[in-house]
Amino acid sequence: MKHAKKYIIGASALLIILVGCGVAVGRALNNDDEYMFDNTPKTMDTILTEIRSHMQDYSVAAYIVPSVDAHNTEYISQHDRRLQYVTNFTGSAGTAIITLDKALLWTDSRYHLQAENQLDSSHWTLMKEGVSGVLTRDQWLLENLPSGSQVGTDPFLIASTEFERLGAVLAAGGHRLVTLERNPVDIVWNNRPAQTSGDLIRLDIKFSGKRSADKITAIRETLDTHKATAIVINGLDEIAWLLNLRGTDIRYNPVFFAYVIVSKSEIILFTNPDRINETIQEHFREEGISVVVRDYGDILDGIETQAESDGKLIVATSCSQAIYSKVPADKRIQLYSVLATMKAVKNSVEAEGMRKTHIRDGAAVVRYLHWLEENVDSENITELSGAAKLREFRSMQENFVDLSFTAISAFGPNGAIVHYSPNEETDALITRDNIYLIDSGGQYFDGTTDITRSVHMGEPNVFQKEAFTRVLKGFLSLGSAVFPTKTSGTFFDAMARRSLWDVGLDYGHGTGHGIGSFLGVHEYPPSIVSSTSSPGNQGLQENMFTSNEPGYYEANQFGIRLEDIVQVVKANVAHDFGGRGALTFYTNTVAPLQTKLMDVALMSEHEVQLVNRYHERVLREVGPLLLEQKADDAYVWLGKQTQPIVKS
Repeated sequence: MKHAKKYIIGASALLIILVGCGVAVGRALNNDDEYMFDNTPKTMDTILTEIRSHMQDYSVAAYIVPSVDAHNTEYISQHDRRLQYVTNFTGSAGTAIITLDKALLWTDSRYHLQAENQLDSSHWTLMKEGVSGVLTRDQWLLENLPSGSQVGTDPFLIASTEFERLGAVLAAGGHRLVTLERNPVDIVWNNRPAQTSGDLIRLDIKFSGKRSADKITAIRETLDTHKATAIVINGLDEIAWLLNLRGTDIRYNPVFFAYVIVSKSEIILFTNPDRINETIQEHFREEGISVVVRDYGDILDGIETQAESDGKLIVATSCSQAIYSKVPADKRIQLYSVLATMKAVKNSVEAEGMRKTHIRDGAAVVRYLHWLEENVDSENITELSGAAKLREFRSMQENFVDLSFTAISAFGPNGAIVHYSPNEETDALITRDNIYLIDSGGQYFDGTTDITRSVHMGEPNVFQKEAFTRVLKGFLSLGSAVFPTKTSGTFFDAMARRSLWDVGLDYGHGTGHGIGSFLGVHEYPPSIVSSTSSPGNQGLQENMFTSNEPGYYEANQFGIRLEDIVQVVKANVAHDFGGRGALTFYTNTVAPLQTKLMDVALMSEHEVQLVNRYHERVLREVGPLLLEQKADDAYVWLGKQTQPIVKS
């Protein structure tokens, strides 16, 4: 069996023993003499040639390179950016398929323009998901694989549910999906960044609102409900939430690399033991829990030990095939993540923290937009320097820790790239000649923010005003909706698109995502998307938080998006949907919507009132904080930006 030596995964290396039918893990040295490489960067041609050589060793006709890490995380560390290494594509969502003579990248409409700019077309073919006539990954494999082919995957980088689904699709076509001993990309990646393992941050009860002991009790009640003896937790944000700890292993995401097994009698934390110092041990004692610490690389051994008991183990639908295959079928219970569902409904302390956080964050955004307006003519402000200034204003706010993601600071044509991030090559000058889109957020001890505003500091044209207003109409419709408990996100997605659809316009991304409390800027559930089959689309409940973010993008011209974070709250209405319960949204985000871009003639009187009431609140809540921060000029500017609009 070739390459049966070591499967190295960074600081905590993993030793993979078997292919396809179960995976065992052991410790390995960080430096493997057999695989010492020159750190000189390789050309794309060399990378693909070497990957294909290893594919031939494994007898696979195609190899799948996803954009996730071993925890199915959207935002990943530099160490885990395999897709970026092989394609140069930096977007957060995509899947590559490499065959012996072709290389293709599939990504959704958020990233079509970005991928076109970043891919080397002499080596890679871009497959634009959602575009008519473009084959899906499944279709392409079935139509292009030689008869009886094997398709290779890394068992840690494919969710068990996807492994089963894709495996069935391929089997129906006479092919086989297999897991490989070593990831060919890891073998080839000679200058790979080391895995991160930073210090842990204790989250005080005044921010978390609930002790870990109480969360563990709720988990054990779930074990009893399902007649299970243990649960394997693989989500990094879920582990951080459970233990009331935060980390720095992934930029802008306060999580740390770990797994947790909670049984009826113990809590086992698999992470780098060196960072579980006396301070963290004291934190566990204060949280009312006793934690057994094992090395991160011991997770599969830990699962195997649990599986030897008489009871059953719960694993999440998001768990990797490596974890799933380690639990015997007769002892396995697979559920949508128990912790994700718990975490999505914020407790009263978390909810209050989110409200207060957004007021402070709103002050930072107002100060930035005012500064931009005042200085756009006298300074050469670019997308990068503008984003840096916004970070500076956020850093002045109480409880600020870091950004929640790299700012999407996009002027003019760059705004049409939905998840654009400026770099030295693309950094555009911000002027008064077009629309500027700024999508940004902050991490605070008491909450996480995500806000988008689109502004024109000159004179918008007629179509720009129409597009902005149609986005605004959907934005207001969603934000003011009244609905029964557990309403599907699909309902709100259609509501947000209605005004755009009326004239044949649309946008190619979801309308809303959940958000953490000093955790991930994206978390699921909830999810406001068009697909009813989305795992995160489980219906809205009180004290869930989600974004409200419709948009419109004119390729190579401009982009428009409006985004607020809204909280699901009880609605004060005459009836309650026959006892189901009536809910509505409370908008946490407080920053002005540019009235200059509004075509009031397209708006109803009700929509005009919604804007005016919202602006009254923005001035009332953010204004005093601006004065407290001695930002008097920004306060005056905000007063002008929040003047009532009138429908003639």
